[in-house]
Amino acid sequence: MPTELTLAQQIDLQISTNGPMSLATYMGLCLTHPTKGYYKGSDPLGAKGDFITAPEISQMFGELIGFHLVNLWQQMDEPKSFNLVELGPGRGTLMADILRVACRAPGFRDALKLKLFETNPALTAQQRNRLESYEPQWLENFEQFDDGPVLIVANEFFDALPIRQFVRKDDGWHERLVGHSDGKRVFGLSPTPIPATSMPDVIANAENESVFEVCFAASEVMSRLAKIVGTQGGSILAIDYGYAQTQTGETLQGVRNHAFADVLENPGETDLSAHVDFGILAAVAREVGLAVEPLATQGEFLTRLGIAERAKALTGANPGSADDIRVAYERLTADDQMGKIFKAFCAHSPGLVPPGFVS
Repeated sequence: MPTELTLAQQIDLQISTNGPMSLATYMGLCLTHPTKGYYKGSDPLGAKGDFITAPEISQMFGELIGFHLVNLWQQMDEPKSFNLVELGPGRGTLMADILRVACRAPGFRDALKLKLFETNPALTAQQRNRLESYEPQWLENFEQFDDGPVLIVANEFFDALPIRQFVRKDDGWHERLVGHSDGKRVFGLSPTPIPATSMPDVIANAENESVFEVCFAASEVMSRLAKIVGTQGGSILAIDYGYAQTQTGETLQGVRNHAFADVLENPGETDLSAHVDFGILAAVAREVGLAVEPLATQGEFLTRLGIAERAKALTGANPGSADDIRVAYERLTADDQMGKIFKAFCAHSPGLVPPGFVS
C-alpha cells in the first residue's frame, strides 16, 4: 500500500505540477485541509498548544460579552426566539462564560437557539462537553439559522481566514506567490503586474516594496452574515487584532509552541494568521444597511463594560487569587499586552446601542 503523502508533500507536489500558488491557497491548505489542516488536528489552545486566547486568560472576558449580548437582546424587546452564534468557539470557554451571565436574565435561556461554527473535531468534542445543556447546533454553513434575530460573536476568527499579498514595484503591484527554489518553499512574485489604478485609492500611491494584504474570504463571510442580520435583526461582534482602515504593511505570521515560526515551514502544524482590515468589514456591513460602531480597542471595550469593577468583585470573593486576577486584567486591557492591538468591532441593526462602544 502506498504511503500517504504529508501535507507538505502534497503542497510541494501541487507547486511542482501547477506552478507557484497564491498565498491564500497556501494558507487555506495549511489551515483547513480536510484531513491534515491545522484546524483539523488536535487542540491548538492553551499551554500545551500554540496560543492562548482571551477567554482562556480570564472568565471576565466572556462574562462582559455576556452582559453586552443580554443588553442587546433587551433592546430588541426580548424576542422569544433568537439565534446566538459563535464563529470558531475554541473549547467552548467563551460561550460558557457568556451564558453563565446571560442566562441570569429571565427568558434569555428559553429564547436562545445556540449555533456554533467549528471545523476542529477535537474542539467540537470539548464544546459539546461544556455546552451540551444548551442544546447547541453545529453549523456547516451560514444558512442554518432559525427565524428571529441573530446575535453573532467572533473572537479571533477573521484573523485566520486566508489572505493574498501584493508587493509594489515600478510597473505596478505583483502578487506574492509560494513556489520552489533549490528544493525549498519560498516566496516569489507573479511576473504580471496589476496597475496601481486597480488598487484601493488609499494605497494607490504607496512606495516601492510596500506590501498590501487583502482577505476576500473575510469580506465574503461578513457580507453573508450582514445580509442575514439585515433581514432578521441583530448584531455582529468581532474581536481580533487588526486596524481601522485599509493600509499597507505585512502582518502575516506563524506561531508554533507559543513562539513565532516560519510560515513556509511545517505546513499544517503552524498557526497562520494576519491582522484584520476592519475598515473593509465595516464597508461591507454598511452596504447592506447595518450600522457600524466606531472601532474600539479591546482595552476600551472591556473597560466601558466594567472589567475593573468585575476584577475588584472577583478579588473580593477570591482574595487568594488576587495576583492572578490582576495579571489577567492587565493582560486583557493593558496597551502593551492585548488591550491595544486587539480591536472590538460591532455591526448591527439600526437603532440598537451596543454597550462597550462610543457612538
